[in-house]
Amino acid sequence: MKILYAIQGTGNGHVSRAREIIPLLQKYGELDILISGTQADVKLSQPIKYQLHGFSFIFGKKGGVDHFKTWLSMNLFRFRKDMKQLPLKEYDLIVNDFEPVSAWACKLQGIPCVSLSHQAAFKSKKVPRPKTIDWGKVILSHYAPTTHHIGFHFDRYDSFIHTPVIRSEIRQMESKNLGHYTVYLPAIDDKRLVKILTQVPNVQWQVFSKHNKESYIEGNVLVEPVNNEKFNLSLSTCEGLFTGGGFEGPAEALYLGKKLLVAPMRFQFEQQCNAYALKQFGLPVIWGSNKKWLPIIKDWVEKPQEHTFDFPDETAQIIDDMVKKYARKPAI
Repeated sequence: MKILYAIQGTGNGHVSRAREIIPLLQKYGELDILISGTQADVKLSQPIKYQLHGFSFIFGKKGGVDHFKTWLSMNLFRFRKDMKQLPLKEYDLIVNDFEPVSAWACKLQGIPCVSLSHQAAFKSKKVPRPKTIDWGKVILSHYAPTTHHIGFHFDRYDSFIHTPVIRSEIRQMESKNLGHYTVYLPAIDDKRLVKILTQVPNVQWQVFSKHNKESYIEGNVLVEPVNNEKFNLSLSTCEGLFTGGGFEGPAEALYLGKKLLVAPMRFQFEQQCNAYALKQFGLPVIWGSNKKWLPIIKDWVEKPQEHTFDFPDETAQIIDDMVKKYARKPAI
């Protein structure tokens, strides 16, 4: 059996989840990997068959998407060319993690495609989301259209939604509390973060920045370039994680029993929804409209986190069920 696994390359969450899913898919046949997008810091160890430009949202430095750079990075001619060149009919199963080129190619050719992603969960009306009219809803619905859906979220909101895929390296970690706080906010400049965090003087902060290539210390704040191994170590030994409104990062922190504070990116509907869901569990959120971060951060540091989360390891069973249900012919 031939399988195509198409992965979104914007941000680290999709690639991090893929590192866990790829070995499971390889058990069922010959696997080709497709990645589109340009913003991931985490890499795969397996060879990539198709490396495409796709559509990437470029992170800004002020808490949101840099719309101008995002617009400049788009290439509709290349998108159409890549879409037409994909030999999709030779695959018995196409699995998609919010990847637009292969999704639209499947749609135009009438080929079934299985969405295996966090975004697939939003096909359910039971998933928490703010009651706002936002173009993000349209983008989320049409960015990577698929015929079948298997979603992941912080809770089992619907029959096709599962709890998060937690990487084996995170599950195998020994979680300790050495008292520091880990920070990963890729859409915010580290200098802006340092200015705020130094005003919480009795706490050690470890900031991982996409915007800085050299480590430096200012007061009680250590700033490091993004590095997967260093970040995992910092996360496993921290008291809490201060991060954006993504999915995989917050899920891993909650699995490890860490306190969590999120600041979802402005004008990013999915992150707004994730933050809204976490708010329902009583976790603190810094919304884009809130200019006074310091009181919320201080309150978060001082108070314990009440809610606990249970994310059992069900990934292998989910993959097995998916292959049996959607593959065009039996696995080898």
